[in-house]
Amino acid sequence: MKIILNGDSLTGTSYYYESPTTYRRYSIKGYFDATTNEAVWWDDQLIEEKSGRYGVSIPGKMPLLSRADFNCPGDGRMMLDGKTGKIEDNDPKGDLHLDKIAEGSFNDEWNEVIDNYLVGANDPELIDKVQNIARTPVKSPVSTIEEEKPVVTKSPDPIVISKPKEETRPVMKPVEPAKPQTVEEKFVTRKKTFVKEIPVSGDSIELHFYDNAEIDGDSISLFLNDKLIFQHVRLTGNAYTIKLAVSELNATNELTMVAENLGTIPPNTSYMIVMVGETRYDARLESTEGSSAMVRFVKKSEK
Repeated sequence: MKIILNGDSLTGTSYYYESPTTYRRYSIKGYFDATTNEAVWWDDQLIEEKSGRYGVSIPGKMPLLSRADFNCPGDGRMMLDGKTGKIEDNDPKGDLHLDKIAEGSFNDEWNEVIDNYLVGANDPELIDKVQNIARTPVKSPVSTIEEEKPVVTKSPDPIVISKPKEETRPVMKPVEPAKPQTVEEKFVTRKKTFVKEIPVSGDSIELHFYDNAEIDGDSISLFLNDKLIFQHVRLTGNAYTIKLAVSELNATNELTMVAENLGTIPPNTSYMIVMVGETRYDARLESTEGSSAMVRFVKKSEK
């Protein structure tokens, strides 16, 4: 398995093999939970399937979901210990023990990223480009690769047996890492999508933010009247709560949610609950790489 951290998300590839010519290869998705030090990933898409000439079956027919604790005891050792099982079970029971090795058995698009991760290959845009290159699914359920046979050519001269040409692996040219956008640049360049208008009154209002769907590593920033007030807000099943003093608000206010990442299941969605005194308002906020969700707070006129 080759696993790469991209923000809070995990990507890469996994191999299930009997030999270098008999294997299944999947793209993987997942996320890393820094609060629990747990990596969660699953086999997402079957992208390659090969069997040798005499192969009867290919390992890896069943894609797996894995949950493991990351352990780095020193001396260059890195381990993932946890559980694995069928994706549909969502609660793996089988034991999982993975150790980092110096070199893998298969060469693919991820080699250069891993080899140069600490010197520029950790750029999210570069990782996304490699991920798109690697995510090319097989067109048929099974591809049987037979061993190449010598080619016999006829000529007036004695018969010559020519060896098949060796397959050359294309060399991936280094890509100059693009400078990632700041959250302020994302706020300015993305379209604001109006979601809801909420009347406010009293001394203060409370805002509670949750991940609206499966917990997948969504992270957001919040802007109030074009000013950044909170960033790196990680959405989970537990509420992230903030308070706003009504006296410090304008007559009309815009609260904009900007996605810092899209988690492993785009788009970035947040469920927001607003408590104005005893009155509750809620809204589903959705943010993508091209748009941000905006809620408008309007002060009630005092009579």
